[in-house]
Amino acid sequence: MDHLEYYFNIYLPTVKGLSQSTIVSYKATFRILMEFLYTVKGIPSDKVEFSTFDDKLIMEFLSWLETERSCSVSTRNQRLSAIAAFSIYAQNRDFGSAVTFRNCVLKVPKKKVPRKGRSSFTRDEVKTLFQLPDSSNEIGLRDKTLLCFMYASGTRAQEVCDLTVGDIQFYPDRAGINIHGKGQKVRRIGIPCDASNMLKKYIEHRRIINDTGRHVFSSQTHEKMSVACIEEIYSKYIDKAKLEYPEMFRYSYTPHSMRHTTATHMLEAGVPLIVVKNFLGHVSLQTTQIYTEITQDTMNKQLKSWNDKWFLKDNSHFENTNGKSNIPEFLR
Repeated sequence: MDHLEYYFNIYLPTVKGLSQSTIVSYKATFRILMEFLYTVKGIPSDKVEFSTFDDKLIMEFLSWLETERSCSVSTRNQRLSAIAAFSIYAQNRDFGSAVTFRNCVLKVPKKKVPRKGRSSFTRDEVKTLFQLPDSSNEIGLRDKTLLCFMYASGTRAQEVCDLTVGDIQFYPDRAGINIHGKGQKVRRIGIPCDASNMLKKYIEHRRIINDTGRHVFSSQTHEKMSVACIEEIYSKYIDKAKLEYPEMFRYSYTPHSMRHTTATHMLEAGVPLIVVKNFLGHVSLQTTQIYTEITQDTMNKQLKSWNDKWFLKDNSHFENTNGKSNIPEFLR
């Protein structure tokens, strides 16, 4: 399809709000789609037309993703979104040929993603995690700074990768940081003094404090760290933590767990939901509300405090002349 080359190389990079990772994902979708058409349906790429696609074929492709490629429901839905985005573009450029294609895509529903329990760290687990890296060597110092920064800022892994020295302004009591979020949107956040000082010392240690274009966190092989590298860092220390502290760290964790932890702890500390929303860079308040599932321990403490403060105390004293309780058996 001649439209695809123009779509990926000319059109997509100009679309406002699309990140580079989204464009890469869209390209991957169509590479896999062409693989499916050739290997499963026997249709070579030079024979693919808009009329090739109907809702039955698209459904077959999505089912193939799940069964043959072991893709999750989320990935399946992402692939469908990529096809839907292309169908809109195609319809606008060549209505007569693509309108049927667009209508077929609209017939294909997204699957409901099974809700997963969100794993976040307790306060003790966060403290323990910070103590694991050996800050006497370069890698350990980097890892400790990275973990502390992600907790203080609630940033996504990709946002940490994109962070440069020029994005940070240090003040005596805090640091102001420009975070480059999803859809090329920039938000301004502040991190507290302790985290700010640690970050500044690390940048000074690397001797890049005046190199505004340098990335704050680098891998051992690249100047700019990748998301995969951050995932490896978390995996390394969480595995270590589970061995050394088997009574803690009982769930599965990813770098995004730290962002969830930051949001949860902020809400438990009484920070208003709207402030957390802006801090995390959410477009919708509804997205932020997923973090309102506070821990059972916090719930118990809050309920106890409420009971102690608002419930009347029974200070009455009754004489028990019979030596037996006056309380009915079923109330004991």
